[in-house]
Amino acid sequence: MPLLVLVRHGQSTFNLENRFTGEEDVPLTEKGREEAKAAGRKLTGLPLAHGFTSILQRAIDTMTLILQASDHPGLPVTHDRALNERNYGQLQGLNKAEVARQYGDEEVAIWRRSFSVRPPGGESLADTAARVIPYYRQSIEPLLREGQDILVVAHGNSLRSLVMQLERISEEDIVHVDVPTGVPRLYSLSAGMQIEKVEYL
Repeated sequence: MPLLVLVRHGQSTFNLENRFTGEEDVPLTEKGREEAKAAGRKLTGLPLAHGFTSILQRAIDTMTLILQASDHPGLPVTHDRALNERNYGQLQGLNKAEVARQYGDEEVAIWRRSFSVRPPGGESLADTAARVIPYYRQSIEPLLREGQDILVVAHGNSLRSLVMQLERISEEDIVHVDVPTGVPRLYSLSAGMQIEKVEYL
């Protein structure tokens, strides 16, 4: 029964400052590094075979810290832009509270959580899914079908799009799904890729 572990990177400097991050390549905070180490300790003993991250430093550093803390320092890891956070366009780097004052809380909530609405100059969750899901099917799922245990470290929205697909969450319900930083979500899968069990560790 293969295992798939999804982890959102630890807290970043823009998370701390309440800024729209998107594809801005910002570092982890010290809290974020500790979150990554804590996630790694929870994964100690799992027979992980391969890791996948985005090309953004906060995800790469989270993966490195997880592997060190879980005693998997030599795990092969693939980095791919397909797993990057959604691009927030003109909002990237801006403070979320200031943007809400300018555009209104309701509009900002739609930009952040809806499936198909794009922020100005950016990607919707649907756009993000359009690159994440094909990459998952082409590069990650075949390894799971071989029985390998896989770790994916990515971002709030790239993981939301994958969770939506895996758990068959509707476009309406995905609005209410948030992925916490640094907390492993573990899927136990059948040989046919059906979810047998899912839990946060």
